Amino acid sequence: MSSRGLVWSGSVLAVLAVAAVGGAYWKYPDFFQPPTVTTGVAVLGPVSEAVYGTGTVEPERWAKVVPLQRRRLVELCRCEGQAVKAGQVLGRQDDAEEVSALHELEINNDQLARDLDRASRDRDKSEAQKTEYEQRSTQFEQSKSRMSAQKARIDSLVLRAPLDGMVLRRDGEVGEIVGPTEVLFWVGPPTPMQVVAEINEEEITRIAAGQKAFLRSEAFSAQALRATVSQITPKGDPTRKTFRVYLRLPPDTPLRIGMTVEVNIIYREKTAAVVVPAEAVASNAVQVVSSGKIQRVPVTVGVRGSRNVEIIGDVSKDTTVLSPARADLADGTRVRVENVAAKSAPAAPADIAPVPSPAPDRAPAAAVVASAGDADDAVISAAISAHVDSVVNDARRNVGKYR
Repeated sequence: MSSRGLVWSGSVLAVLAVAAVGGAYWKYPDFFQPPTVTTGVAVLGPVSEAVYGTGTVEPERWAKVVPLQRRRLVELCRCEGQAVKAGQVLGRQDDAEEVSALHELEINNDQLARDLDRASRDRDKSEAQKTEYEQRSTQFEQSKSRMSAQKARIDSLVLRAPLDGMVLRRDGEVGEIVGPTEVLFWVGPPTPMQVVAEINEEEITRIAAGQKAFLRSEAFSAQALRATVSQITPKGDPTRKTFRVYLRLPPDTPLRIGMTVEVNIIYREKTAAVVVPAEAVASNAVQVVSSGKIQRVPVTVGVRGSRNVEIIGDVSKDTTVLSPARADLADGTRVRVENVAAKSAPAAPADIAPVPSPAPDRAPAAAVVASAGDADDAVISAAISAHVDSVVNDARRNVGKYR
């Protein structure tokens, strides 16, 4: 073939190749473009870890008023919310039977007193009279003891305030028959108040007096309520596997006595930590995007949140990372970024959601936040999430055990 023919054939092949490539690009444009990825931004902010529990609001000093005997109520004060003094009468039970018995004892005691007086005048006349006097004296003293015991039984049917304070609650109505199992009054100073919380025994070692806590109540769902650990009961409940923790409430708390709250006790905090979206971490590494290419950077995960986690490694603030991570993309792959998350703190609590924790099954609650203003709500939300996760993990483990 001549050189002119070769040139012509080469030109035709080049045109056909260009047309084929152009047609393929028009038909399958994504094949010729870098893969599209979504990214997030590493931010710097405080992180916290908390232990979750539930508790009840109570006064620091209070007592229950319980009947000692099972009798019908004949009197009951209408004194809820009123101040009372120790010993003040709050109610009475029917004492007709006891009063009648006391009256019989008093009649018998009067007779014994007369007999003793007569024996006292004759006791020096003979040994027999002296012996009779001693017997009469003993009987009289026994009678007085029985009268004292009967008066105490009658007095026990009177319900009195055990201490100075306020009648926090009153139950029961006149005419009802009540006994030692029924609490009729709750009495005590309404302030100061505390939260009595139950904490899992596996997490009690993280709790210490003086730690701050955040509370959440359905009645004040928009508020982050604060408290401080004041005391830990020395002995736990082996049946429930919990320990009792007392948390002191500030004087201005809006909580009321008897409310139930969810408790989140902060046991570890960092004022500044690098935080990335949780889905950006895969196999203890993140994929950093730099100059349109990705690079895998090993990291150590610190505090685990639900949507965000703390990372420790060669990743600094404002670094762009793949989110979610792409295990199918090798180092050096050129990518096209579809969107980049704003370089700001994630909004809490909407940015916190349940995320399973690999180990242990009952992982402590963790909150990852990026601004001090969001910390309270984020800690609470994440702690509740971790509690839900622990329940789910227990259920999964039990299903696998008995399947």
